[in-house]
Amino acid sequence: MTRTIRIDPVTRIEGHAKVFLELDEDGEIASAGLVVNELRGFERILVGMAAEQMPLVTARICGVCPTAHHLAATDALEHAAGVTPPPAAKLLRELMYMGHLIHSHTLSLFVLQGPDLIMGLDADPAVRNIVGVVQANPDAAKKALRCRSLGQKINELVGGRGTHPVTSVAGGITFELDDSRHKMLSGWADETLALLSELVPLAKGLLLQQIELHPALMADWIVPAWSLGTVKDGRISMLDGPLRAVDEAGNTRLEFPAEAYDGHLEESVIEWSYMKQVHIKDGDRHHEYRVGPMARINVGGTYGTPLADAELATLRELGGQPCHAVVLQTYSRLIELLYAAERAQEILRDPALGGPTRVPVQFTGGRGVGHVEAPRGTLIHDYEIDDQGLVRSANLIVATQQNYASINRVIAQAAASHVLGKADDAALLNAVEFGIRCFDPCLSCATHALGEMPMEIAITRDTQVVRRITRAD
Repeated sequence: MTRTIRIDPVTRIEGHAKVFLELDEDGEIASAGLVVNELRGFERILVGMAAEQMPLVTARICGVCPTAHHLAATDALEHAAGVTPPPAAKLLRELMYMGHLIHSHTLSLFVLQGPDLIMGLDADPAVRNIVGVVQANPDAAKKALRCRSLGQKINELVGGRGTHPVTSVAGGITFELDDSRHKMLSGWADETLALLSELVPLAKGLLLQQIELHPALMADWIVPAWSLGTVKDGRISMLDGPLRAVDEAGNTRLEFPAEAYDGHLEESVIEWSYMKQVHIKDGDRHHEYRVGPMARINVGGTYGTPLADAELATLRELGGQPCHAVVLQTYSRLIELLYAAERAQEILRDPALGGPTRVPVQFTGGRGVGHVEAPRGTLIHDYEIDDQGLVRSANLIVATQQNYASINRVIAQAAASHVLGKADDAALLNAVEFGIRCFDPCLSCATHALGEMPMEIAITRDTQVVRRITRAD
């Protein structure tokens, strides 16, 4: 006889989903998974649209990571047209993206995961939310929200709009940076780094405290998998370079340009979810893999900025190289926050930023594949364009799809280490959700809710509900 435990919905992630835990007759985990309820069909919507509109249209896929889609689409169009943007355009795009990383990672760390770290994993869900964070540590909350705002300001000034940027087009950027805007951007980048000099040690200390209070986070929540990320000149790269895959031991197994992704990555359908999963193909074998901040660290050598690399050395002391401790993905985001602020300062000091920003483009048909390292991991856009400049087919592979298999494994491990054999219902709710939030999943991209939502776990035997665990709205 088996029973099924469901967590529906999962809170403080981007999107709507539920979790199931199926136990066998002995009470052990038989299967577990994140069920994605949304079906958006964006790839079909793009068919028949003008290719030049892709950077604008695809940015509407998600309000959390629109800049990633904006730039991946631009990259795809430039590969289709066979053009290279000027150096100044590349730098402005990267600057826009550093603002986006700051905004997105701050949201993830201090709004979505912050309640877990500041209030504690065992805290009452009624107070374990952003309101509770503000009440418990108003100074940290104020600085974190200011940091998020600064990232958005950088993204908006360079991107033209805050939520859905418009300035990156095939061939470059639609404006040249003047002195007044350069001065504003420099001030924002400096202020961001100053805030992070206080916020990063605070968040790091809170994370280590939770690890000390919950040893299973490091002892049991280990998910060995391949890692995939972008590298360039031996460094972790966000916007340019080949994709590199390393195995569980850290050995480089594959390195290929983004346009060759379909020869190495294979999507497959899961019958109980609208989100596809993806595996790496290596000969006749298929491998689970992860993308995102920790995967980027596993495949790359360094970030190339002093503060980020100093923290990276500490992370490797804690988790090894490669690192497979799921909870340290939170630390990885902290490192990338530092990198984004440091890199923004570097870009603003680069004299090439003042050059021309656009070259002409003509679409004559063909295939274009572009990619970026989105905050949550590798994002690929693939368009087939006809001789009229219209999209005839589109394929998007997003980060959460690629992390799907690992997320499901963590759900099972979280249940086994924190739930099974324990009478505390809150432990079930807290541990499983925290495990999912370590991946910062974005479900609207993969196929939208902040704060607390109602939750229900139904325990069934032979299809009959014998017990319910509920959390009020």
